[in-house]
This record gives sequence, C-alpha cells and structure tokens, in this order.
Amino acid sequence: MAGTHAPGTLADMLDCTPLRSAVDRLASRFRALPQSRLRGGAAETGLELARWLAAEAQRLEFPGREPALIPDDGAFTVGDQIAVAGNDLALALEQRPECGEVLEAALVRIDGAARRSGV
Repeated sequence: MAGTHAPGTLADMLDCTPLRSAVDRLASRFRALPQSRLRGGAAETGLELARWLAAEAQRLEFPGREPALIPDDGAFTVGDQIAVAGNDLALALEQRPECGEVLEAALVRIDGAARRSGV
C-alpha cells in the first residue's frame, strides 16, 4: 500500500542528527578548556548537563527504574561524559518518534550549558 512502511524503518525514526551534532560540538569544546575554566564552574555545568542527558536516556530505555547518577570523576572527564550521555540519549530517542519533546528539551539544555560555561 502506498504511504505505509514497516515498523523500524527510517520513517519511524526520530532524526537525532541535531542532537548528535550539538553534543559532539559541546563535548569537543569542554575537552579543549583549560583547567582554570573547568575549575571556574564550567565542569560543574557540564556535569549537570551530562547527568540530565543520561537520566533522560535511562528513563526511555528502562521505564519505571530510577536512573543511575553519572559520577563526578573530575573536571577533565566532563567532555567525555557529555559525549557518552548525549549519544546514549540520541540512540534511545531514535526509536521513539513520539518523544520529540525530549529531543527539543535536550537541545535547549545543551545550548544553555554552552552559554553558561562560556564555550
């Protein structure tokens, strides 16, 4: 039938390219920050974002289970934590086209974290 598609096809997937791009860009910026900027509050802002991204991914992947908290492993790991958590969220969202509001909220939070941390 015209206009129909099989479940799990590209037509059923949420386009998370903007999220992946924003996460990769911000993670790279955090990785390049000097220690003084990271210790000056940027690392705390980045960790807060990574924790939110990870929690949202876990809520989608494991509904009804309390999300695990990303640990504070130091200022120099924040860029990697943002990258991993953001890409986990993108992967979880791709199969849930009905969750576009989570995608939009993630993009807003990423932009806010970038502004607050000055990157």
